[in-house]
Amino acid sequence: MSQTFQITETASGQRFACDGEQNVLAAMERHARRCIPVGCRGGGCGLCKVQVVSGEFDCGRMSRRHVNAIDREQGLVLACRLFPRSDLAIQRPASAEPVVTTPAR
Repeated sequence: MSQTFQITETASGQRFACDGEQNVLAAMERHARRCIPVGCRGGGCGLCKVQVVSGEFDCGRMSRRHVNAIDREQGLVLACRLFPRSDLAIQRPASAEPVVTTPAR
């Protein structure tokens, strides 16, 4: 059984639990949070790019078009390929468009 970690999105203050075997984007959706945009969920579109501010993590394969070696060194990764190994603090990159949420009907 894997550990569960606390994920905090620093701009919104939203928090949610993430199992170490689940990616951060899937955990966010499971807990009905909306702090990261959702795209292809497969590492190819780059829409869910976040910066890991603190914590340990592993990453799956990501499109180099959206996350290059310099990005990785700066902690920029795709949330759909981000697997926590400790509690994480994440934020949207400064260059990212703001997340717009609309209430459910």
